[in-house]
Amino acid sequence: MTITQEDKQSYDVIVVGNGALGLSLALTLARRKIRVALLGQPHRPWAASTAAGAMNGCFGEVTTTLVASEHGRYKLEMDIQSRKMWPEWSQQLAEETGQANVQTADGTIVHLNTVGHPGIDEGNYEAIRTELDRYDEPYEDLDPADIEWMEAHASQRSLKAFFIPGEHAVDSHRLLDQLQAAYLSTGGVLIAEHAVRLEYGNGTIEGVVLESGDTLRAKDVVLAAGVRCQDLLDTVPDIARRVPRLISGYGVSAIIQTDDNTVPRSVIRTPNRAFACGLHIVPRGDGQVYVGATNIISPEPMDTPVLRDVQFLLDCAHRQVRTGLWNSGLVKLQVGNRPVSLDAFPLLGKTEGLAGLWMMTGTYRDGLHLSPLLAKEMAARILGEKPELDIDRFRPVRAPIQPMSREEAVNQAVTHMLATGWEYNWQVTVDWPVIVEYNMRPSYQKWAEDFDPQFTPPPELLAASRIHPSLVKMLQDYYEASRAEA
Repeated sequence: MTITQEDKQSYDVIVVGNGALGLSLALTLARRKIRVALLGQPHRPWAASTAAGAMNGCFGEVTTTLVASEHGRYKLEMDIQSRKMWPEWSQQLAEETGQANVQTADGTIVHLNTVGHPGIDEGNYEAIRTELDRYDEPYEDLDPADIEWMEAHASQRSLKAFFIPGEHAVDSHRLLDQLQAAYLSTGGVLIAEHAVRLEYGNGTIEGVVLESGDTLRAKDVVLAAGVRCQDLLDTVPDIARRVPRLISGYGVSAIIQTDDNTVPRSVIRTPNRAFACGLHIVPRGDGQVYVGATNIISPEPMDTPVLRDVQFLLDCAHRQVRTGLWNSGLVKLQVGNRPVSLDAFPLLGKTEGLAGLWMMTGTYRDGLHLSPLLAKEMAARILGEKPELDIDRFRPVRAPIQPMSREEAVNQAVTHMLATGWEYNWQVTVDWPVIVEYNMRPSYQKWAEDFDPQFTPPPELLAASRIHPSLVKMLQDYYEASRAEA
């Protein structure tokens, strides 16, 4: 049989994005003998996966806000299902590639210390325990003084802690290597280029145009390139205006060689904090630990760490976890861009209005953790099989998901802004935080009321919109398009 050039450029499915989600879906399809082309440059610019702590923790990520809404609770259900898949998923990858299992931590320690805002840290600490009890997940209380390896500064010592034996972590870099090796071993095609345009006609996707000018054809195209999916989606303006845009949850993390070449056995982390994930230390082996991570809402992805964020992260690590880290070696700084939709919920499934175009992004902080589950679910839907998850609630073309009232969003934004000051260890007299809050609240309330008569951005976007005019326009354009669709 003669294989033509057209055959070489025609596939069943094109997956755009070679991070954890894109690789996992491509591998799942390739294992099913589907002809797949996976697109992405080897160094994965602007990705989230390459800078991730890769904690397979779902309970450790629980917040009071997450479990207060129906959509948030369903995200937690998805996280729990995905966590159950990781042992078999990582073991299969190890067997297929002949490499060691990518797991790097045995369990997770959650501790509450004297840093941060009590309404957020203590609330989230208790919310984690409540959900552990609800799902009969084992955990045990610890005396912070008995936590091995941890030696916090006396002024930022832990008050209480507990251990979750079922929440682990993986090495994200080794995971990406194994996913790619396993995918190639199944006969999958990897193309080290970006796609620059979607090809479509008569309401149906036809393929993508690469930066080289070549065109790849497929009846199904999946956008799984994180925040950079937006560039491709914008080449289909009629669809793009009806989908909540993707922006970046830019973050900095670090790999550190400890001064005595020791590492903790488990993940050590705080509950999630102001607009962000908690401070976490993840063992990586060979005397190295991962320290993460900041989270700053940015309308555009970042590829260079900001000095302010680097100083903040490293200062937190040595003061709150182990003072000896101050004498350790900084091996690597990492920058990641979490894909955040304008309503802060995932974009999953087919795009209404353009047959064959799928989205698998907007997962914010838990894309890597969800990758085995979402790969299985998306593959089933693409292949016309019966789905198991209710991801239609996160369909890309939608009106804004509003999990909280305007008053709640304003209260959250104000509280988290104040909490940011405490995390930065601001030095103010005891009465000033009350004065700041008193003046900040009506300002944020008016900002929210003037923003839109119907919709309110999520708290972190509400706060970020005050300093990013481009974000204001993105939100207002999306809200107007949503009203036009109604």
